[in-house]
Amino acid sequence: MIRDDKVAAFRALHVPGDPLVMPNPWDCGSARVLTALGAKALATTSSGHAFTLGRPDMGQVTRDEALAHAEALCSVVDVPINGDFENGFAREPDGVAATVRLAAEAGLAGVSIEDTDLPGTGAYAFDLALERITAAVEAAKAANIVFSARADGWLNRSYDGAEAVRRCAAFAEAGADVLYAPLVKPDVLREICQIGPPVNALAVGKMAGISRAEYAEMGVARISVGGALSRLTHQVIVQAGTAMLDGGDFSPLTAFDPSIDVDALLGQGASGP
Repeated sequence: MIRDDKVAAFRALHVPGDPLVMPNPWDCGSARVLTALGAKALATTSSGHAFTLGRPDMGQVTRDEALAHAEALCSVVDVPINGDFENGFAREPDGVAATVRLAAEAGLAGVSIEDTDLPGTGAYAFDLALERITAAVEAAKAANIVFSARADGWLNRSYDGAEAVRRCAAFAEAGADVLYAPLVKPDVLREICQIGPPVNALAVGKMAGISRAEYAEMGVARISVGGALSRLTHQVIVQAGTAMLDGGDFSPLTAFDPSIDVDALLGQGASGP
């Protein structure tokens, strides 16, 4: 179970105009390295975790697997961790609420639930999406963890920016602590930042070209990177692996920088004795 002081510290890091940079590790090693580099909070990534299991993203991980993964990360670092729990591993509101309660028991300081009807890419109808978020909010408040409500329709091309704003406004009215509409255009992101609760921005793709200072000017309170670090790591594996296996070329391995002491960083990022 998460400590109340850690949750309080996590809440305090959400300052509109002074955004928390919250990287997304995909295993215990990357969590420790990012903590050693100075991350004040972390978040799991559904895609990065799925990759470690040899699976693609989008509804391919079970709730039990996600909870075990979250608990493992929480056990190796001292910083607060937010859980990317996709659609809550349930369609009905009661199931989503149960997932939020289990997330708190796993030691997470926060949890994010999206409105995607997984394993597809469509969105839940507005009324059901709001019922799900309302149930999740109540469970999060009872467990004293930070709840982030995600409107993923723009990301998945199931609705437009105006609907993302509409849903975020409704989620805020339901009591969500944080709003999150991944990869909406900057003008839409600004509008969501005016709704009230702190807003998370996803800095990947074209949105990775926006600096922290620019996100701050928009009013963003938190910046995450989703599965980008994991995908970048796999890109290196694909490029170097292709060179080795197709052409017997090992030169990509010369890019390894021995001055980066991963072993030392793993020790620095560890929690407790």
